[in-house]
Amino acid sequence: MGRDSEFNKQKDRNYRIKLEAMKKTLPTYTYEFLDSRAMRNPNTAISYAYDLQTFLTYLKEFCPPAQKYETIDIPLNILDQLSFQDINEYQKYLSARDVTVIGKADLQNNISGIARKMSALRSFYKYMCEHQFMQTDPTVGANKQNRKDDDHIITRLTPDEVNDFLNVIKYSEVGSEHQRKVLDKTKYRDYAILTLLLRTGIRVSECVGLDMNDINFKERSMCVVRKGRKEHILYFDDVTEEALLDYIEFERKNYIESDKEKALFMSTRKKRMAVRSVQEMVGKYAAVAVSNKKISPHKMRSTYGTALYNKTGDIRLVADVLGHSDINTTAKHYAASEDAHRRQAAKVDPYS
Repeated sequence: MGRDSEFNKQKDRNYRIKLEAMKKTLPTYTYEFLDSRAMRNPNTAISYAYDLQTFLTYLKEFCPPAQKYETIDIPLNILDQLSFQDINEYQKYLSARDVTVIGKADLQNNISGIARKMSALRSFYKYMCEHQFMQTDPTVGANKQNRKDDDHIITRLTPDEVNDFLNVIKYSEVGSEHQRKVLDKTKYRDYAILTLLLRTGIRVSECVGLDMNDINFKERSMCVVRKGRKEHILYFDDVTEEALLDYIEFERKNYIESDKEKALFMSTRKKRMAVRSVQEMVGKYAAVAVSNKKISPHKMRSTYGTALYNKTGDIRLVADVLGHSDINTTAKHYAASEDAHRRQAAKVDPYS
């Protein structure tokens, strides 16, 4: 079952093409760093490229030695001469304004967004110093953004809302007559996708990347390719199995050109479902089922992780199923559940 599917190969190719286009806007001394990150995750390398472009744009505007250069020509020695105070000023710059880089509006300048940009900059300086391209790392000693200060609330669905969500599809409870007609053609597919997301916690990219031969109904298992190109075997329950079988039997055959088609989830255009299509589909049903919440496929992943943690109390189990390499990531995202457990413990008299 293990394989590197054509879908994932094409996704990597697209990422690398985009990265190469980004590199043409950056100084050549950034290339080795970005290539080293692309070996792990091309998408992360693209984000780092945007973040480095933001930093160079700042230097072009506010650093006198860099002002006479275009961003692509700023010499490396200027970056090597910066101090931690310069990095602190950069963080103030990020928090004070929105930045547009190469036609891409960057609005993520809250605490979390700044921390992400600083993570990219710290990785860059660390790499350059370790490989002796630079002597000084000014990010050491610079202020660190505390993501917890962002205090954003992770939206999740309650068990009742999960049922409402799925019933919207099952009983065609969508707004207009046109939407109902569309739903009648994709009801089993949409129900299978949302059931899979809500009952396994897989990422939307992992979901659309599934091939038919990734599913083993005998063992109720599936092979997913996770971040870092790692393959994991995950298991699903009888409810998910029934939803998948119904889709395969009643709808999938209407959207394939031949039995040689590998993709599990197909669009009405007879192509593999795209991540964006699933995101739009979730938004369409959420507007009817839970209009008071902004729900995305990732919120469904959080919903599953929270429900699993509430049932088991095992944070390591949740981390393993969701594919988190760092258990602290899991603990951070499900802190609300831990708080609920602590409140519950305070109501118990252990000595009665």
